[in-house]
Amino acid sequence: MLENTGERIIPEEMPITNGMLLEHLARYYFAIYYARGRVLDIACGTGYGSKIMAKAKKKEINEIIAVDVDEDTLKYARQHHYHPLVQYVKANAEDETLPDQLGFFDVITSFETLEHLASEEIFLNSLYKMLKPGGTLILSTPFGAGRGKPTREPFHYHQLTEDEFTDLFKSYGETEFYYQRSVLIEPKREGKHYPFGIAVCRKNK
Repeated sequence: MLENTGERIIPEEMPITNGMLLEHLARYYFAIYYARGRVLDIACGTGYGSKIMAKAKKKEINEIIAVDVDEDTLKYARQHHYHPLVQYVKANAEDETLPDQLGFFDVITSFETLEHLASEEIFLNSLYKMLKPGGTLILSTPFGAGRGKPTREPFHYHQLTEDEFTDLFKSYGETEFYYQRSVLIEPKREGKHYPFGIAVCRKNK
């Protein structure tokens, strides 16, 4: 039995109406539109999202490398969310050698990862290096008090402000920002509060 820490999404053990589950599922269904070629799902957790993308785009995806740092979680993913297009790999998102370990990708997804990392710059540099020219990064994070400031979430290193988040992706050729509240993901509407931001970044060819 995989330990439920309250942070990890285990669909098999959660009611279908669970708000956190629905938020996470919405991000993966949003990413389906972009999924193609060789895909990296970094911090894949229990693997449900990698399988969702593989099943939905099986004719357009060559393989998905689904990465997590926890071996027990990966074991659970292999048992419960196997798909022939998905390979579950143990690796650390903050490891500078990640590009050498994993290679290059047409699409990278990284959902609710950034807020857990002390080495934000190392992680983002690795993502940029691993993305092929013309490739797409889809990355989400919750908003909060800002870099280096306390957060109520025990597993979060910090939570960026919206301005800090949107400032991270200037090296990309084209960036679109979307905002999430519950299952709704949309461009920003003035006067509306959004707990999560999603960046869709395309690397210059």
